[in-house]
Amino acid sequence: MLSVHCYVSAPSLYSLLRRTPSSPRIISATFPQPLSSSSAASKRRNLLVSIATTSFSTLILSSPSKSASITDFHDLPNSGGVKALDIRAGTGPTPVDGDQVAIHYYGRLAAKQGWRFDSTYDHKDSTGEPIPFIFTLGSGKVISGIEWAVRSMKVGGTRRVIIPPSKGYQNTSQEPIPPDFFDKQRLFTTIFNPTRLSNGEGSTLGTLIFDIELISIRH
Repeated sequence: MLSVHCYVSAPSLYSLLRRTPSSPRIISATFPQPLSSSSAASKRRNLLVSIATTSFSTLILSSPSKSASITDFHDLPNSGGVKALDIRAGTGPTPVDGDQVAIHYYGRLAAKQGWRFDSTYDHKDSTGEPIPFIFTLGSGKVISGIEWAVRSMKVGGTRRVIIPPSKGYQNTSQEPIPPDFFDKQRLFTTIFNPTRLSNGEGSTLGTLIFDIELISIRH
């Protein structure tokens, strides 16, 4: 018997917002030996899809209160499947297309068990203050899932969004792009992996989870 142990991190909301990952838990799968190459590949593919689904479900259920669940997420109208959970309601104005908006975010990749590939809180200026990500709403330079999330937010608000692959990265030039070369390489080689895409994993590879705080807008 061959036993495969896969380490899956299930971070809480606190660990997401404070950048302190929780301890990994172990999911074990056991299957018989020997296996033909095609059978082994099929079982490995099924195992990876199962693990990604399990981890993703655990991650998105992390929420501000113990009673929150996946049903607390709501579909953003006309967004093409972007789901949102408001963590903190804002009290300021709501941006419109053409506004310059500043946000802080934590970005995670569901296919990597919630791996945090980037955070604006890690981007510091000369005084050690975190540098927000600034973009023009509606410019098309940013992945559309983030634009849809920000459009209905108010300044001061924080929102968690689940972005499907169709509203996530469509190419390697869309922002936000991790400044670290190795993080950027790992992100894009996972999302655009041709072998895994041909194996039918496209529906999970590019799913993103962002925690977004709307800092300011400028008309």
